Amino acid sequence: MNENYDVVVGIPSYKEAKTIGHVAEVAGKGLAKYFPDSKSAIINCDNNSPDGTKDAFLSAVIPENIDKIYISTPEGVKGKGNNFFNLFNFCRGKEVKIIIVVDADLRSITPEWIRHLGFPVKKGYDFVTPLYSRHQFDGTITNHLCYPLGYSLTGLDIRQPIGGDFAFSSKLCSHWLKNEWGDMTRQYGIDIFMSLNAQFNNFRICETGLGTKVHNASSPKLGQMFEEVVYTLFSILIENRSKWLSAWSKKKNKGPCHPEGSCSVNSFGLEKMAVPQELKIDIAKLKHDCRQEYEEYKDLVEMYLSPYAYSQISDMVAMDYYEIDIMLWSQIVYSLIYLFDGAREDVKRDIINVLKPLYFARSITFDYKTS
Repeated sequence: MNENYDVVVGIPSYKEAKTIGHVAEVAGKGLAKYFPDSKSAIINCDNNSPDGTKDAFLSAVIPENIDKIYISTPEGVKGKGNNFFNLFNFCRGKEVKIIIVVDADLRSITPEWIRHLGFPVKKGYDFVTPLYSRHQFDGTITNHLCYPLGYSLTGLDIRQPIGGDFAFSSKLCSHWLKNEWGDMTRQYGIDIFMSLNAQFNNFRICETGLGTKVHNASSPKLGQMFEEVVYTLFSILIENRSKWLSAWSKKKNKGPCHPEGSCSVNSFGLEKMAVPQELKIDIAKLKHDCRQEYEEYKDLVEMYLSPYAYSQISDMVAMDYYEIDIMLWSQIVYSLIYLFDGAREDVKRDIINVLKPLYFARSITFDYKTS
């Protein structure tokens, strides 16, 4: 296939055989309905899934004039970021004008999502982020770290910087490929890498309402995703500190605001959201996980937190009652970013580990106050 494409929908995946066919078929309907005169393709960027994801994707029924393309990383090479790297290189080589990406586990996607995501790029925007009707317990890394830090330091009120469903221009795609891709970016760090690099480099950004996001929702958890997202988040904030420090110094009496003006971004798509996906939280399990993580890393917590913050956390764990309000949480997070700056690699890993039990404690506090 030597021809270029006007619009591409990318679906990154690893072991998503149960849902990817549905996502591909709905995306095909959206492309046929809203981009009928465009040369389009749907691309599954996979991690060589062993569960039949490739066959499920290639078996999806989509309009004949829309190409279906499967691209995979080599066997043993995983990571969402590696899938996006393949997608970006494909799109750059095919001179794609509008690139849309959607999660492979979506159950709420409609053909209109393709319109809501793609049309703003057609109008000249470089990056389109999603707005969902989302349960307050869903997206905890977004709620407690990525959104508040991004808003406070870039000045742009982008509610879902790691939402998973985006659209972007070829110009921004090329910019991302010119950046350095660390190991974390090639994994779950890719979404925050995309969002922050778009924000800090003054690309045209907007949001689009998509409605309810029904997917494989996750309550607060740790492991690979937490480590890779937070490591990438902290790293990019530090790399761009001259930009946000300069913006703050110019507008220190007006609060956080983007150097060019307004803190808000334009919105498209749905204006009224439906009821969010239901999500239940097991507070007892969260407390157990919090105590477990604290016991494992309590020496590091004492080492890296201020005496006041450590005494507060220590008392909470002892009483099994958690109240990390927004002031204490802000003090903890910003102090850890400060320590992360210029630290050795082993210290950076320690700092991420320090944050683990505190992230659980903050989530528990939030859950109590919003139940």
